[in-house]
Amino acid sequence: MIEISPPDHRTLARWFPTGSPGPATIGEHVLTAGIGRWWADRPVQPSAVAVSCAGYVVLRGSPEKLTPDLLAPLAGNRVEASARFLPALGAAFDRLTPWERMIWTLQATPQPASVPHAVTVRHLDPADTDAVHALGPDASWLSASWGGPRGLAASGHAWAAVGRTGRILAVACTYFRGNRYEDVAVYTVPDRRRHHLALACVTSLCADITARGHTPGWNCSLHNRASRLLAWNAGFRLVREYVHYAVGSPVSHDRLSA
Repeated sequence: MIEISPPDHRTLARWFPTGSPGPATIGEHVLTAGIGRWWADRPVQPSAVAVSCAGYVVLRGSPEKLTPDLLAPLAGNRVEASARFLPALGAAFDRLTPWERMIWTLQATPQPASVPHAVTVRHLDPADTDAVHALGPDASWLSASWGGPRGLAASGHAWAAVGRTGRILAVACTYFRGNRYEDVAVYTVPDRRRHHLALACVTSLCADITARGHTPGWNCSLHNRASRLLAWNAGFRLVREYVHYAVGSPVSHDRLSA
């Protein structure tokens, strides 16, 4: 597919789901935050359009004219698309792995979360950029939807549990901000898990999201028990399930011509 200019809100609504939790928030986030890319099978009157951000892709339209070469730029992402796209995706990539996902929204009062006196739960700000970076490669995904550690720290959409030395122990942030729903993501450093720090951060973040007139959402793997338990304790309840597909490398030209 070829990269195209961002659409306006009316065009977005024609191609992508809007105003709902889950994958719908990706297109809305990319349009407002300007972080991500837009794709189409052709620049004028496309029959298929995709939006990508932080390793996630939402693909819409008709698959009939999608060749492996056109789909190749989507390699290495997790693609949410209807079942009619699966033959085209299967022909374009060497691997197509389904991931069962769960979408939750905030519907109940969260469980109380107390934190140690030496820990402060507060907003992140630009001065925390180095501390976000210090979380290391395992947490790099957390800031990807904001363009990296500086973008996340300056976003105004993240809460952290911070120790006396300034070390970040847990972070909860809006991962994708939609027009009605904000998708929540969370990370806790390995040596401070099960200390209720993530729950405290999520609860503070959700209060912010609600104050903005939005509804917090949660998107996780069906098999991620820890994420499901945290979501439940934070007051989230299941809305629906869906499947997205992790795609591998583009198929080789040798295979295409065989």
